[in-house]
Amino acid sequence: MGKILLLEDDSNLNNGIQLCLTREGYEVVACLDIASAEIAFQQNEIELIISDLSLPDGSGLDFCKKIREQSNVLILMLTSYNQEHDIVTGYVHGADDYMTKPFSLMVLVSKVQAMMKRVVRNQGQALVSGELSVSLTEMKVKLHEEILPLSKTEIQLLILFMENPKQILSSDQLLDQIWDTKGEYVDTNTVSVNISRLRQKIGKERIKTVRGVGYLWINDVQKK
Repeated sequence: MGKILLLEDDSNLNNGIQLCLTREGYEVVACLDIASAEIAFQQNEIELIISDLSLPDGSGLDFCKKIREQSNVLILMLTSYNQEHDIVTGYVHGADDYMTKPFSLMVLVSKVQAMMKRVVRNQGQALVSGELSVSLTEMKVKLHEEILPLSKTEIQLLILFMENPKQILSSDQLLDQIWDTKGEYVDTNTVSVNISRLRQKIGKERIKTVRGVGYLWINDVQKK
């Protein structure tokens, strides 16, 4: 089953949650502070984060915001406060759901199970070509297991090529699909400039220029 990152500074509650979730078949990476949680997140393929709001080395909201800037992983916030403002703030910072302390561990398990079903539904949504992979759920691109710093436009362009491998795509087609225009109001160099930048990041040999016709993704692509 899925791997969960638990960030809760109350050791008794931390142990209780970890025990319940482990019994349900989940792998739990338990942390007591933000510093260790940040390291654990980078070292593990986490599918769900359960985070307390108040932590010894900072705010769970700030941690949530930082994680959300780099991942679409599911986040469940825990708080001792039962105020609408705290809940709204959590959602603004990227939390997917909330639980107010005190709570039943069985209720928590039920909520986790419901959230993890969303992860299962989204699995298998990736495009893979050799050592290059694109997660369609997280919009992340990896080359040799390292995340590439692609812009949103570059990722969209890459996905379009990988969804149509070994098919020539014209500049007009790319403009229409990526920039939602036929080219009337876009500089004619837009496509070539963006493809050049994309090539520099993923490898120049992957996209072939068919002179006077368009561009071609030359490698096989698998959907996983």
